[in-house]
Amino acid sequence: MKKILVGMSGGVDSSVAAMLLKDKGYEVSGVTLLLRDGGEREAADAKRVCDHLGIEHIMLDFKDDFRRCVTEPFAAAYLEGKTPNPCILCNKYIKFGVMLDFALEHGFDSIATGHYTEKYTDENANSYIKRTDSPKDQSYFLYMLSGFQISHSIFPLLGMNKQQIRELAEKNGLPTAKKKDSQEICFVPDNDYVSYLKSCGCSWQPGDFVDKEGNVLGRHGGTVGFTIGQRKGLGMGFGKPMYVTGIDTERNRVILGDNDELFVEGLYAEDLSFPNGAEQYEGKTVEAQVKIRYRAPLCGAKITIKDKKATVLFEKPQRAVTPGQSAVFYKDDIVLGGGIITGALNN
Repeated sequence: MKKILVGMSGGVDSSVAAMLLKDKGYEVSGVTLLLRDGGEREAADAKRVCDHLGIEHIMLDFKDDFRRCVTEPFAAAYLEGKTPNPCILCNKYIKFGVMLDFALEHGFDSIATGHYTEKYTDENANSYIKRTDSPKDQSYFLYMLSGFQISHSIFPLLGMNKQQIRELAEKNGLPTAKKKDSQEICFVPDNDYVSYLKSCGCSWQPGDFVDKEGNVLGRHGGTVGFTIGQRKGLGMGFGKPMYVTGIDTERNRVILGDNDELFVEGLYAEDLSFPNGAEQYEGKTVEAQVKIRYRAPLCGAKITIKDKKATVLFEKPQRAVTPGQSAVFYKDDIVLGGGIITGALNN
């Protein structure tokens, strides 16, 4: 009988994941990761579910790892004018990193999570993440996982939607059946990035709004309050809709322009990650599909890898390519890999 350690956040998805695995006959334990102050409430909800299922509940304090691997890089990226995606780093270094290490060191065969995604293994026993048809598909957030991490992971919610999850939870009396979904980024209260960064001791100075020619249009309160494509919340009016088209932290400028200026031909990406190694792609051009952010549609692209960097040329222009976000590459719904966007490419 396989021993499975289920990451349990105290939400309904991971609760149902644990229940499904137990029903299949696995020896299941639940683990809640304490990643920030105040996380004990989620741990208490997860323990209630484990008690209901009659399985062991474990708590692990990974606050130091979370700060070093997730929240500090998050703050640093914003100060550099980027828009980071911390969930991707959390998956790589925390949930499928130190949590998986703990599981394997303590006799578990695999870990499981409540992610909406699928695992795919090819004829050479290489493991990949696969995109699903679910509107909540989370393959984008898992592109940094290695083949080893994927091979030791289980995703029990494959093929299910949120309504089915909640119905199963209610039918089986799970204490989290009606619990609301968590917010977008767990450690940023009310998704207020600016207030969060201030609480981390970050500081910044007001600067200029400019157009692409460098003409001053007004003043802003600090570049951290903005992201590429943003229209609302600029803090002043310009007589017509204006969008953030660039952020220049060196000169403390936020560049504004028309919506048309947000469409670009491609992008550059670095810090590339491929589940089974990037060497097979070095010096080659691959035709695939790319997502430039989580909620963006897939678009066809030619991806050229050289010197561990990617140049991506879209089949048709894409809107609001944003440094700090991830470009994730797909082939036949398989996640080939991806990288951190460093800039836009315009022919």
